[in-house]
Amino acid sequence: MSDNESGKELLMHLGYYQDLLKGLSEDEFVWSPEDGSWSLSEVYCHIIQVNTRSLLAIEKCMHGKETSTLTSPSFVTRLILFFGKLPPGRHKSPANIGSIVKKMSREEARNDLIKFIQRLTEALPKIAKSTSRSQVKHPRLGMLNRSEWLRFMIIHTKHHIKQLNRIRSARKVEPSARVR
Repeated sequence: MSDNESGKELLMHLGYYQDLLKGLSEDEFVWSPEDGSWSLSEVYCHIIQVNTRSLLAIEKCMHGKETSTLTSPSFVTRLILFFGKLPPGRHKSPANIGSIVKKMSREEARNDLIKFIQRLTEALPKIAKSTSRSQVKHPRLGMLNRSEWLRFMIIHTKHHIKQLNRIRSARKVEPSARVR
């Protein structure tokens, strides 16, 4: 998949997040499941933060800021990137990522999502034109280049759509948007 196609796919999934947000009340958005898992609000916070950090990693790759020594992704990482999904089961965020997740209002989530999408949209043509082969370390997947980081963003964003739907089901919120 080209960087242009990956960018379009990521924007489509982020559009799902925007559509879902429109159909939720503030109470539904910040409600936390009884099992102690994240609220919709916390998932949005996480996705926006991780995607922002991932876009920074892509920019470092494009500018050759991290490493010029190329390393091949591990077998597991290659499988994740090839199949486009994380292995089954629940995955715990690295401590430095999970610790910064907070509840945010629907308005904050909407505004932050709009800002991120705008920044991504501006960056995508530069990403597609970049010929840099530099890599930046991902906390779990190892060294990734710009295209692999973009692919990770899609996989991670899609993964959390499933989580959003689980949370909504737990609350018995009627689905107003469908996974694309």
